[in-house]
Order: sequence, then C-alpha cells, then structure tokens
Amino acid sequence: MAKKERKTIAVNRRARHDYFIEETYETGIVLTGTEVKSLRSGKGNLQDSYATIKDNELFLLNCHISPYDFGNRFNHDPLRNRKLLMHREEIRRLFSKIREKGFTLVPLQMYFNEQGRVKVELGLARGKKLYDKREDIAKRDAAREMDRAIRASQKS
Repeated sequence: MAKKERKTIAVNRRARHDYFIEETYETGIVLTGTEVKSLRSGKGNLQDSYATIKDNELFLLNCHISPYDFGNRFNHDPLRNRKLLMHREEIRRLFSKIREKGFTLVPLQMYFNEQGRVKVELGLARGKKLYDKREDIAKRDAAREMDRAIRASQKS
C-alpha cells in the first residue's frame, strides 16, 4: 500500500517575508463538515490570519474558508474563529514565550496529513524591521543572479 503525501491547501507566503520564524508547531483544527468540503476543493486562505491564546485554548482568527458551493442554509461563516488543537503543556509553553519575549503565532500553511485530517502549521514568529526585509530581498536577488550566471556559463 502506497503512502499518501500531505496535500497543501493554503500557504501564508507573507508570513516568512514579514517575520523571523523561530519554531514551528503542527496543530489540528476544529472544523464543520462544509468547511472540510470547501478545503478539499482548495478554498482556504491564511493571509492576514493569526493565532491567539484565550482561556488556555488556542484559536485561529481571520482565516477565510469560503462557503461550500453545494451547501445549504446551514453553511459555515467564512471568517469564524476556529479552535486549534494542541497539548495543554505546549499551549502553556507558547503562552509564556508570547507574553515575555514579544513573539506572535502566525499560521504558515494548512494541509491534509496522511490520514486526511486538516492540520495547520503554526510558526512562533518575531517581526522583521524594514531593513531586515530589504536585506532578505537583496540576498534572494543575489542568489538568483548567481544561478543565472552559472546556467549561462554551463550553456557556453
């Protein structure tokens, strides 16, 4: 029996641009049936979303999951707050880091794991300054130019 790969639903590309990602965590997410069906058709968006801790529980805010096309009047609210599933000790550890050191929790990607369950990869992130962003862009451009030069020299 072949092993299934994890299928990516949504990626928050902006997160790696705006933040330094210190650690990543895999969390489960509480969804309704129409949300899962909508995600299977690829209609999830993590842009501008973030995670927060309220009453020792972890929640994902501003995550947009479009209403299911074939749903009825009991379809879900696209921007509702969704509970994330993590062990209590991990949540406590995250809460202490967020409170003390100025970190934030940013969702990096949402995907289906091997068992077909929806998972969210959270990043413990620290914000970048403008000069850090410019430095990253300059490094990326330099690497791209080096690759082009190498490919051009190999063709000659």
